[in-house]
Amino acid sequence: MSTLIDVENVDASYITGKNKIHAVNDVSLKIREGEILGIVGESGCGKTTLMKIIYGFIEPPLNVNQGKVLLHVKKENQENLNIDILSLKKEALRREIWWKYISWIPQGSQNALNPTLRIHSIFTETLKRFINLDKNELLKFVEDHLSKFSLPKDILTAYPHQLSGGMKQRVIIALATALKPKVILADEPTTALDVVNQAVLLRMFKDIRDEQGTSIVLVSHAIDVVGVISDRIAVMYAGNLVEVGDAEALLSEPRHPYTRALLESLPRLGDKKLREGLKGQPPDLANPPPGCKFHPRCPYAMDICKLKNPPEIEIKPNYSVACWLYASE
Repeated sequence: MSTLIDVENVDASYITGKNKIHAVNDVSLKIREGEILGIVGESGCGKTTLMKIIYGFIEPPLNVNQGKVLLHVKKENQENLNIDILSLKKEALRREIWWKYISWIPQGSQNALNPTLRIHSIFTETLKRFINLDKNELLKFVEDHLSKFSLPKDILTAYPHQLSGGMKQRVIIALATALKPKVILADEPTTALDVVNQAVLLRMFKDIRDEQGTSIVLVSHAIDVVGVISDRIAVMYAGNLVEVGDAEALLSEPRHPYTRALLESLPRLGDKKLREGLKGQPPDLANPPPGCKFHPRCPYAMDICKLKNPPEIEIKPNYSVACWLYASE
């Protein structure tokens, strides 16, 4: 499976006055063609910041200190191109990259629809820059596209507030997929949905991947939700990737103590034991602890953990963990 996006040594901070919050710490990650990649971790661990960086949506107080985000694309009649997303200005991103190659479903996207526009206007205003069709043809295109998401054509005349949360989320996904982008970045798309709509949404993402070959990056604080459809999972803690690998292997035999703690806190069918959450709190990223940022909460912490940040260790092909427990491997 070839690589679509290479995130290389990305480091980013939020700078407000004299405060500097180190939100993403030297992260490298590959997004492969046609895969569903889940990114999980507690709130505030850097997941959303990483999505903004991959999308190229860099606005103050966010500042990228170093790194590249290379998009590997093949334009018509051209050789393969390696485009550094972080080198492009916003206008170039709007014109050349967003919607066509990368779509982003932001956190709280149910509230992202313009409340003053009807659904048909939201679609036509977005798509008319990319699709050379007259108004009636464009509306027919939108109507046909919405039908793939079990959305009736009469919602085109509705305002966002007239739709349920589940319908608004499907509208957002339909908008994100209209131009068949190479990758969709979905940040907490199941938040605020009931379990039935969560299941519908996850099935929808899987169908999009299967039918269009679109890569999907699914961000969530719930590892059990992500695990349902992901091919690979990346676990983040305090701005660092601590474990990345095949979803089935990671869920059945987690290596990093943080990943284990996330999984052990989940309820299990038929198990009436009280599940304990992870003790302690994530570190203050404005003043993080030295060494491994997880060591104050880790039951396996050693002296070296308090002094040095662990390197990324490949314990088997395409499976890595950042933990001193595996340094000898």
